[in-house]
Parts: sequence; structure tokens; C-alpha cells
Amino acid sequence: MDRILQKYLPERAITPCLDLVKNNKVHLKVVNKRVTRHGDYRLMPSGAHQITVNANLNPYRFLITLIHEIAHLLAFEKYGRRIKPHGKEWKTTFQYLMLPFLRPEIFPSTLLPLLAKHFRNPKASSGTDAQLAIALKEYDPPTDHTFVYELPLGSIFRLYNGRIFKKGDRKVKRYECTEIRTGRLYLFQPNAEVELIKDFVHEK
Repeated sequence: MDRILQKYLPERAITPCLDLVKNNKVHLKVVNKRVTRHGDYRLMPSGAHQITVNANLNPYRFLITLIHEIAHLLAFEKYGRRIKPHGKEWKTTFQYLMLPFLRPEIFPSTLLPLLAKHFRNPKASSGTDAQLAIALKEYDPPTDHTFVYELPLGSIFRLYNGRIFKKGDRKVKRYECTEIRTGRLYLFQPNAEVELIKDFVHEK
């Protein structure tokens, strides 16, 4: 377990995270990238607490995800299994667990103000906090993907599942994009990661 945490976490976060994992008897698994989630928590039939976290996350996102899932475990243990997964009980627990980590010894100074703002009312996913998600991505390895907000109006882009869209106007906080195949409109978060398609020609 020590080796896993050393590989994926900021150095000064390793010992407190190891204590949380051991004290709560967490079976931690680092798994291949999943597009729809960064991590999850499950109570196994044996009664064991299993937490999975994606291997492709940068150290700061890995830390946030691990504490997010441990907060699920502790909230369910304290308040019962009938609470909402991301309700007030989870939010309070997540805030309490994250507070000791919000220090310059662990997070870069550029992230700390955004994290402080985010944890006033944490969301179900840090990905829905566009400003924080964009800042966290600066610490990811380079990829051929970009954010929707970075694309020029009218750009054609592809999602991870192969669906192709054309970028339209911004509507309040999200962008209205048209799916090429169906002509239907969808709203995209500014920080949605997509692949820009160059010289795309749509054949009817």
C-alpha cells in the first residue's frame, strides 16, 4: 500500500492518506482509466470497503478523488445507507477530511484558492467545477485533447465514444453544440475534454 500511495500522491499527503486507508480498513485498487468516473466506493458482500481510483490521474486529482471516496465510506458508516450519495452528510464529511490537506506543502499555490472556494460546497464531481477542473488539468500529462471552451465557434469535435458535434454559442455557463448525425442540440460544460477534427466533411 505504501508503494501505491508513493507513486500516485503528493509526497506530504502520503502518510495521512495511508492512515485513513488503514484505519478504515479500505481495500484500495488503482485501475485503468474510466471515462465516466475518477473513482468509486463499494461495500463488498464480504463487508469489506473497496475503493478504486483511476491510474491516469495527476497526484492532486488522485488525492481529491481518494478523499472523496473515503468520505462516502465514513458518511454511510456514520449516517446510514439511506442518505443521498452526495447529500449534506457526504459534503460535511468530505470538507472535514479535506481540510488538513489544503496546505501549500501539498497543493500548488495556484490551486489552493480554487480548492478553498470549491470546498465551501463540494460538488459530486470536481469535473463539474469548470474553473477547478481546468486548473487541475495543467498538471496532467500532455494529450491530443482540448477543452470545449478553447475551440473556435463552429469547430467540429469528437467525443471519446465517437459521437461528433459542432460547437455553437455559449448559453449561460455551458455551450450549445449540435450532434452532426442527428441534428440534436446538447449542452456541454466548458471543461469537457474533446478531440478537435480538422477538415471534417459531413456526408449525408
